[in-house]
Amino acid sequence: MMADNTAAIETEALPATDEARGAKRNKMLRILGLVVLVAALIWGAWYFLTQSGRVHTDNAYVGADSAVVTALVSGPVKEVRVAGTQAVRKGDILVILDDSDAKLALADAEATLRQARQRYGQAGANADAARARVSARGADIAQAQARLRDANATVAKARAELARRESIAGTGAVSGEDLAAARAAFVSATAARDLAAAGIASAEATRGSASGDLGAAEALVRGTTIQTAPDVAAAQARLEKAQLDLARTVIRAPVDGIVTNKQVQVGQRIAAGAPIMTIVPIDTAYVDANYKESQFEDIRIGQPVELVSDYYGGDVVFHGKVVGIAGGTGAAFSLIPAQNATGNWVKVVQRLPVRIALDPKELKAHPLRVGLSMEATIDTRGN
Repeated sequence: MMADNTAAIETEALPATDEARGAKRNKMLRILGLVVLVAALIWGAWYFLTQSGRVHTDNAYVGADSAVVTALVSGPVKEVRVAGTQAVRKGDILVILDDSDAKLALADAEATLRQARQRYGQAGANADAARARVSARGADIAQAQARLRDANATVAKARAELARRESIAGTGAVSGEDLAAARAAFVSATAARDLAAAGIASAEATRGSASGDLGAAEALVRGTTIQTAPDVAAAQARLEKAQLDLARTVIRAPVDGIVTNKQVQVGQRIAAGAPIMTIVPIDTAYVDANYKESQFEDIRIGQPVELVSDYYGGDVVFHGKVVGIAGGTGAAFSLIPAQNATGNWVKVVQRLPVRIALDPKELKAHPLRVGLSMEATIDTRGN
């Protein structure tokens, strides 16, 4: 009898235990749901307050406006003072070319300039000499004119003597010998007059020739100085070019940066215009972030950006700002642009590069290298 009562009591206790367990499980589920709901609300509030309006991409890469170093004159390489990956400052000597030919060209240009200056001085002296000859010919003309006046007076006197003797020749007062002498004197005076007149013409012709020489000599120096004379200026320009070519045998760094892609060795003969190395100015590096076209609704120039690089890890956060948006997608300017006017066209989301300028202080503290990948997040909440 007692065994039956015990079994009955145990049978009644089992449903009570299951009900308690179910109630406890339901309570735990409600608590878990409440925790999940609170966590979701907290996460939503955190996302709304900190992440809403932030546009993210990991398709971003470091870039820089690299400087390609080229030889401006040809010649054999005498010395190479830098190696690949070496940091250089603007003005540092990179390569020295053999300057023997350049020095010879400079000496030749200096001699040409001295010769041009000498010729200009000679032209000035010739002009002065021609001017003196013109003045001398003027004096010759004046002297010839004086002789002509004297000859005219002599002719007039001889004519008067001849006329007087001829007027009294019939009276027997003048002998035939005196009359002949008077006629000879008149003829001689007339000849002397004609000779004096010819002397004036000759002197004037000589002065004309001297004036022509003077014009030719003055044309070489008229309106110029020894600095502006064409031959002297041309020789000066040639000298300056020779000096420039000599200076260009020493190739210097055009910017601060890191030497990369070095393609020059000692003894190599390089041609003018040949690239010999590239200098990457890492201090002015920037980031090109390629965002999807669907992300551009709120992106504007001037917005702040946070960037993280695998090179330094998540502990180093770079700060920058949007400074430009490309005028077209990369596919639009590719060598073979995509042709979407086909029957099997499939839409592909395009990406547009966004140029991001980095904080120079942060960049100096943590230098980057061209081509490194970045993760960029633009804060668009300031729109």
